[in-house]
Amino acid sequence: MSETAFAMTGGRVTLDRRPILRGVDLTVRPGEVVALLGANGSGKSTLVRALLGLIPLSGGQTLVYGRPPARFRDWWRIGYVPQRLQVGGGVPATVREVVASGRIARQRRLRRTSPADRAAVASALEAVGLAGRAGDPVQELSGGQQQRVLIARALAGEPDAYVMDEPTAGVDAETQQLLADTLATLVLDGKTIVLVAHELGPLEPLVTRGVVVREGRIAHDGRPPRPEGDCARPGHEHVHPHAPETLGRTVGGGASVGPLTGWQGEA
Repeated sequence: MSETAFAMTGGRVTLDRRPILRGVDLTVRPGEVVALLGANGSGKSTLVRALLGLIPLSGGQTLVYGRPPARFRDWWRIGYVPQRLQVGGGVPATVREVVASGRIARQRRLRRTSPADRAAVASALEAVGLAGRAGDPVQELSGGQQQRVLIARALAGEPDAYVMDEPTAGVDAETQQLLADTLATLVLDGKTIVLVAHELGPLEPLVTRGVVVREGRIAHDGRPPRPEGDCARPGHEHVHPHAPETLGRTVGGGASVGPLTGWQGEA
């Protein structure tokens, strides 16, 4: 398949006159599970946000399914999970309302919520184990549960690709395993997944390709580095992304990015 989900060529990002990304080349093809790895401050989160057009490039180009983010219109194809849920003031949103916002990009203007929308929201809540908390204000949930809400919101949009920024950071082992089980199902459905991670944990068997970011540059692109220390090895090994034998070991064990509606993660 010639189509690419995400493509960055010579990507550069400068914030407050400080270079964050320094000439990054990265291509993600449909069906890949790509983990962006690296130390804190290496530029991982900036990279995924630049891929989606949430942070402007100071040089180079990024494409989402063949189009620059500013000209991309099919945001229903992308499910974005930021680092944390930004809860504003005013009337508290319920878990169901936040998850339902993941259907916005699939809805025509002024269209009422359809049975398909309600079914997708219910299925997403069930997948992350929050069906029993659907009517609760999100402010009452723990950090790990709020992370589940963000994942459910992305699932509800039924996108082609998921971009997850540190989805396992600060959450307990149960939530990490729940995420791994959910992603395993998405992988078998052929979904594309890009995730930022400091440590892979139970997600490791799912990853078909590891990209190590160091000081704003790609230090490794290929087989996921082993925990023993391959992350520190420079190089640019690129291997075929699809590894069916990897998927076999795991099974059994959008929100919309277009308008974003204020649900952004931190830089």
